[in-house]
Amino acid sequence: MSTHDTDDRTGTFGDYGGQYVPEVLMPAVEELTDAYERYVLDNEAGFVDDFRDRIREFGGRPTPLSYAANLSERYGTEVYLKREDLLHGGAHKLNNALGQVLLAKYMGKDRIVAETGAGQHGTATAMACAYLDMPCEIYMGRTDVNRQRPNVFRMRLHDAEVNPVTVGSGTLKEAINETMRDWATNVEDTHYVIGSIVGPHPFPSMVRDFQAIISEEMREQARDQIGRLPEAVVACAGGGSNTMGAFGAFVGSASLPGHPEGSHEPAPDVDLLAVEAGGSSLGVDADEGYAPNSASLSTGTEGVLHGARTKLLQTDEGQIVESHSVSAGLDYAGVGPELAHLVDEGRVEPVNVDDDAALEAFHRLSREEGIIPALETSHAVAYLEHYDGDGPVVVNVSGRGDKDLDTVVEESAAKDIDGAPSMEVFEE
Repeated sequence: MSTHDTDDRTGTFGDYGGQYVPEVLMPAVEELTDAYERYVLDNEAGFVDDFRDRIREFGGRPTPLSYAANLSERYGTEVYLKREDLLHGGAHKLNNALGQVLLAKYMGKDRIVAETGAGQHGTATAMACAYLDMPCEIYMGRTDVNRQRPNVFRMRLHDAEVNPVTVGSGTLKEAINETMRDWATNVEDTHYVIGSIVGPHPFPSMVRDFQAIISEEMREQARDQIGRLPEAVVACAGGGSNTMGAFGAFVGSASLPGHPEGSHEPAPDVDLLAVEAGGSSLGVDADEGYAPNSASLSTGTEGVLHGARTKLLQTDEGQIVESHSVSAGLDYAGVGPELAHLVDEGRVEPVNVDDDAALEAFHRLSREEGIIPALETSHAVAYLEHYDGDGPVVVNVSGRGDKDLDTVVEESAAKDIDGAPSMEVFEE
């Protein structure tokens, strides 16, 4: 069990969490809650064993914990990278997508819907649906469709239908809204695969449990390779699936059965750093209904978004504002309720880096370690410039950066980012 004030049977994390959904969705939420408790928490019908076998054989787990020699020399401390970019599909998202699509089959559902921002969750869901022979429909904001075109093509390759969402800012918040509307209309045969630790209970706990396999492995690998647990774990934070995946086994809240003995015992001496997207500046422009960042943990206030009480970017009147990040996967006006609670408790420290620092880190990791990171991951890598611990420190490499190359080329040229290669070869 957790050392902080949580209850996986009711979905509360201190003052956060809960089930704030329309009445039409309550039967589906209650059905899912029952399935989560029976199959995930209690391993009924050997569900968790089935999941662990499949994520190993189909997904390619465990992912390596790699020593970053050049970064270690640069920062004067031991830096290790947890390589979720090497999971099948190129990001951590498959852990949860495969778990939820498999759960839907156990529940007897016939159809899957999902939202996506950066496209990695949509791709992972489409991939899992193809593998498990389930029809799949993905909702994606028009802004993200335009900046993540390779992932749109990948989803369609897996025979998923991709629906661009044109309302509002056309990013993740609007995609979630449209997916919830679809789910509400088709609750009897459809399961909604939420991609992060957001939404009504049981989604925040369930997504965390599937993703906590990251920190479960990380703990065992650190003991084997370093001889101790790390001093700190650094992970980027948008909605929070990658963050709680990297932190869950250290705070002791993850509940997935079958983990190695002791791998989920609380580890209070390990610092947990959640790196948010600082965008171009912090704060909220209430007059414009806009935040030039996605730093809900650092600057947000309490409210309700997408079925749960959590920290949000909003005006004093409670109007949710449009967020911003150079990274599509961090461009979200809220955050998972458990992560908000852990910050309030002081167990997780929220920090942030701006767009330029993330772009510089994208080039730095590519140049110094031969790893092209996702722009989401680049925020975590960028924080190493400010990390003042003695190490060892583990950075969770949540995904690879193939999907972001067009954005990085454009943004790097526009901002004259330090370390960006010359683009002359691309000129006519």
